[in-house]
Amino acid sequence: MSGAKIGLIAALVVVDIVFALAWLRAARRGTAVPERPTIGDALIGFVTAFLDGLGIGSFAPTTALFKFRGRPRDELIPGTLNVGHNAAAFVETVVFVTVVAVEPLLLVGMIASATLGAWLGAGVVSGMSRRRIQLFMGVALLIASCFFIMANLGAFPAGGTAMGLSGWKFVFAVSVSLVLGALMTVGIGAYAPMMVMLALLGLHPLGAFPIMMGACGMLQPVASLQFFKSGRFAFGASVGLTLGGIIGVLVAIFIVKQLPLTALRWLVAGVVAYAALAMLQSARHESVSRAAAVVE
Repeated sequence: MSGAKIGLIAALVVVDIVFALAWLRAARRGTAVPERPTIGDALIGFVTAFLDGLGIGSFAPTTALFKFRGRPRDELIPGTLNVGHNAAAFVETVVFVTVVAVEPLLLVGMIASATLGAWLGAGVVSGMSRRRIQLFMGVALLIASCFFIMANLGAFPAGGTAMGLSGWKFVFAVSVSLVLGALMTVGIGAYAPMMVMLALLGLHPLGAFPIMMGACGMLQPVASLQFFKSGRFAFGASVGLTLGGIIGVLVAIFIVKQLPLTALRWLVAGVVAYAALAMLQSARHESVSRAAAVVE
């Protein structure tokens, strides 16, 4: 393993130690509501991290399941996703970064860019109103559903054979990674758009996995620091996602490894599309309620 990858994993460990300490401080300060995790939280964590380990993604399915269940509150979902799925992302990062031989400069550059984007994005999302978060997540879920459908219809580019990028392609990939990192903090998963972008630039499909996993593994704990400050995350649900997610991702990577992903994507696409409409409807009700309150 190259020195760059060893340094990346060492940095990841340090960031996650800071993440854990900040979470403990947030719990002691009572920044977030100290609710207990439920079996349902852990089951959602298991299922969605399992899907994540197979390359489908976890943010959109988790948001959909939260919306169906009716908790946590919509404005707490972005923070809960980043905090709760961080442990699973850590495992994925270590596994894929050590196994897949993608070019270290591209790997480190895109991960650093996505992390910066997440830090900036989380600061904005932490101060958003409930309605704006509902609108953003509703649109994000619709986009995610479209990506799942496109993948099943074979609309994604096949990718090339390169395991690295140079010149304008490198600059473009790093720049887009910054934007995708920021969007992750509002609940828009980066897996599908990042994979499509890298394939269009000629990267081998396998080379996208350590980049995707590494970006999420690094940006989620960094973004979570902003959510810890504001308290805009659900404490119990985050713990449940963490506990169930660790088991789910280990099962996906080391035991199951492969499933009929087409059928799973159709199922997830339908669930996510329905949740998107429900989220947008909630935003509409929120707007109507505010208008009524102003009139009164």
